Amino acid sequence: MRWTVHGERTLHDTPWVRLRSLDVEQPDGARTDYHVVRLRDLAVTAAVDERQRVLMMWRHRFVTDTWARELPMGLVEDGESPAAAAARELEEETGWRPEAVRELIYAQLAAGITDSQHFVFRADGARRIGEPTERNESDRLEWIPLADIPGMIARREIVSSATLVGVMALLLDLKV
Repeated sequence: MRWTVHGERTLHDTPWVRLRSLDVEQPDGARTDYHVVRLRDLAVTAAVDERQRVLMMWRHRFVTDTWARELPMGLVEDGESPAAAAARELEEETGWRPEAVRELIYAQLAAGITDSQHFVFRADGARRIGEPTERNESDRLEWIPLADIPGMIARREIVSSATLVGVMALLLDLKV
């Protein structure tokens, strides 16, 4: 059931989104054009403190016009490791610097249409070093008890897929 890619051409290209048309051959031999969105990889950070709370941002996403809680996250820059990006994003968006980060889970956003990879890290031993340098990220930061996360998910206070994957993996990580 493997598909074969015979070629790829650019339909639209920006630093954030690359839309491509792929010439693919399906397993039954049919050939067709298939549109793919190529996105940069994403690093997500779940900072946990000694009281079993996770640092989350309250933010507005204008594309969907929704307010929700999110973990700090951002694009992995060229030449940067996902772990370094996770630590950098945590510091830029929250003003907290992690002592250490370790990979918590890996996910693909929507493998049937995009190649974006999500790397979620757990950060322990974070210390506040100052104000966030990214001023357009969130209205407020809050340390949320991990026990509150399931209810927040049920109430749709957490809706970002990257954040959902991260907090659910974090809850599973606690049980291991």
